[in-house]
Amino acid sequence: MSEAPVIETAKRPQRCANMVAVASGKGGVGKTWLSVTLSQALAKDGRRVLLFDGDLGLANVDIQLGLQPGRDLTGALAGQYSLAEAAATHPEAGFDVIAGRSGSGGLAGLAAPRFSSLLQDLAALSPRYDSTILDLGAGLERSVRQLAALAATSLIVATDEPTSLTDAYAFIKLAHRQDPKADIRIVINMAGSPAEGERTYATLLKACESFLKISPPLAGVIRRDPRVKDAIRHQIPTLTRHPVSDAAKDVEKLAQHLRRRG
Repeated sequence: MSEAPVIETAKRPQRCANMVAVASGKGGVGKTWLSVTLSQALAKDGRRVLLFDGDLGLANVDIQLGLQPGRDLTGALAGQYSLAEAAATHPEAGFDVIAGRSGSGGLAGLAAPRFSSLLQDLAALSPRYDSTILDLGAGLERSVRQLAALAATSLIVATDEPTSLTDAYAFIKLAHRQDPKADIRIVINMAGSPAEGERTYATLLKACESFLKISPPLAGVIRRDPRVKDAIRHQIPTLTRHPVSDAAKDVEKLAQHLRRRG
């Protein structure tokens, strides 16, 4: 297994005020779907939005969106063009995407100097947009946490599954240890109801308060909705295919929450 890139603190860019990282700790919790749908919800409000596929090992934003971009992160990292030139506009969803290359596991072992350059380039590109959403890979690797450290706000996505809660807590613990002042917020996805989502949040909150002495707020509860799978299956954003579905409405509330964050 390749060693994760290590970026010295002195070389790490400052946090980007308009950047939101979407992380999970565990895969299979709907993180990429949430990143895509949140990007579209912000774009619908007239904001210029960039979605960056930060899953350096198993990129799949392009798959969910049905995109076949001529340029992607792989080419930018190879120096074939700039990171800004890798951004492609999704015509229906109305936001820009820097896609990875689906299944390109080699990016996970990116050398430290190139990874450091990627962080710098992403930080330099972000001010061109009103909002930049980072769809991070699952897991607790250093590279995932370093990408998250660029963002002013981190959304930790969890479900009611015990392993999801355990891994979400582990991510929060490491992120808090890295920066005690980090703005960490929780999103409960695939909840049976708003009340069930709030109970799941309460379980995670109790662990954070008991062992970390912090109280990350609840950013939103996204209800379980069969129309999400339908949208993913057809490679059409949920807000386009099912704009009045429960999940779509919940993500739009989350977008409102982020616009109010301070």
